[in-house]
Amino acid sequence: MPKILAIDYGQKRVGIAVTDDLQIIASGLTTVHSKDVITFLEDYFSKNQVECIVVGDPKDLKNNPAESARFIEPFVKHLSRKFPNIKIERVDERFTSKMAFQTMIDAGLGKKARQNKALVDEISATIILQSYMESRGC
Repeated sequence: MPKILAIDYGQKRVGIAVTDDLQIIASGLTTVHSKDVITFLEDYFSKNQVECIVVGDPKDLKNNPAESARFIEPFVKHLSRKFPNIKIERVDERFTSKMAFQTMIDAGLGKKARQNKALVDEISATIILQSYMESRGC
């Protein structure tokens, strides 16, 4: 069964998470610089079957697009042109960074580890993917 890949897109870093082959478990994969994400995905897709890319959809508390949406929309359009055979889904990403930070605290990570923004982005991507899987009843 093909995997599902999730992206927490930021101007500097992109957190990436992926399911296992049975689409049961969401796990953090890596964090890459935003300028390198397409190259990373091309390489990843050449080695792994992926049926869907889930991209975080930033919204404010009133359910309107957040400020960062203006950077993400062009990225999503580029993704759909670059990988036309892979379905792209959007998932509300409100509070994922806060949830990722809390997850790090709950896991007992020290203050220095919690300051690792790349790890926060990777965990955020995992939360986005888990949310998508739960909404689908996976």
